[in-house]
Amino acid sequence: MATIKKFEDLEIWQQARKINIKLYPYIKLMYHDKNFALCRQIDAASGSVMDNIAEGFSRDGNKELIQFLSIAKGSLGEVRSQLYRLFDRDLIKQEAFENLQEDCVLLTGKISSFINYLKRSEYKGVKFKAEP
Repeated sequence: MATIKKFEDLEIWQQARKINIKLYPYIKLMYHDKNFALCRQIDAASGSVMDNIAEGFSRDGNKELIQFLSIAKGSLGEVRSQLYRLFDRDLIKQEAFENLQEDCVLLTGKISSFINYLKRSEYKGVKFKAEP
């Protein structure tokens, strides 16, 4: 297994980025339809997933990383809820809706697994290393 040195190396961050890329055409559509509130909300929530993974990783300890991963999971829940609003307003077709929902559910599971791994890990982060 390769050593993870930066947040961009994390599979969960990469998958969050892919979800953002998949969502962008719908965000753009909502903007053109002047549905600014929903547009901003889903853009912010989906960006929050990536940003919280990155911020948590950039901190110095597992406790902070776990906290930010938990926030990222919450933002994914928000994205899933907003996808229902897009679907109910005929702004996204059923197949795309189901694919994005599946992506979000899978990513939620991976973030949960990473949190559980971190909770069990003896390594607590740079901040908590014993001084020589």
